[in-house]
Amino acid sequence: MPHNQQKKIAVINDMSGFGRCSLTVSLPIISYLGVQCCPLPTSILSNHMGYGEYFFDDYTDRMEEYIAKWRRLGLKFEGIASGFLGSVAQIEMVIRFIEEFRSRRTQVMIDPVMGDNGRIYVTYTEEMCHEMKKLIEYADIITPNLTECCRLTDTPYKETGWEEEELYGMARKLMEYGPGKVVVTGILQGEFIASYVAERGKQPKTIQVHKAGTERSGTGDVFASIIAADAVNGIDFEESVKKASDFVRQGILKSVEMGIPSTDGVCFEEILYTLKRD
Repeated sequence: MPHNQQKKIAVINDMSGFGRCSLTVSLPIISYLGVQCCPLPTSILSNHMGYGEYFFDDYTDRMEEYIAKWRRLGLKFEGIASGFLGSVAQIEMVIRFIEEFRSRRTQVMIDPVMGDNGRIYVTYTEEMCHEMKKLIEYADIITPNLTECCRLTDTPYKETGWEEEELYGMARKLMEYGPGKVVVTGILQGEFIASYVAERGKQPKTIQVHKAGTERSGTGDVFASIIAADAVNGIDFEESVKKASDFVRQGILKSVEMGIPSTDGVCFEEILYTLKRD
């Protein structure tokens, strides 16, 4: 059908009008990388929850009808990506969506947004953590941070001091669920922030970038959007992780230079042109 003449990624995430995270990050980055970004919103927010005060509209009850219209259009996707999910019902809905819309050419990327800095988000119940393990069985690629990796593998969290064997053990355990590619982000190594890259059939690798600035909202969404688009475009996984890591770092440096509050995320718009389309 004519709707399917261009590569598309269905991105399942919330839409925050301000704060540079979730779908407002994915739309411009994936589009710039030459792939059509098709949002499937899980909720609508005026701004992300880090501001303390926000408008919130849960979209769960409308997602099925939304998806039904895509079904009637006969849409096909080269990529499916999910980010923050707010309930067991939404996790189950993403599983059903993958089962229906996935084809042999579809790359499924799951960003298991569950927590950070050693803590699982207060909105994440034990049942949701269990269901997330089921969801990642459907993934080709997963992009957990260190906290999420520990939770998904039932490994005690520690902030620093990770040995290669420990990281490999966790990555291997995650790949046993199903994903062929895993990148564990946010690993502190002295003056560096590292990502541990594991791909079935290849030697694992640690990719480091110098720490820059302070933590900012939406950095994981920026990173995951690049990984998702590159997967659809056939870019080597390790090269994609290097590109995404460097882009996030440069975005943080530019944000600090411009005096952007950390709650306002990464001002990637200023450097988007540096993401060369391979």
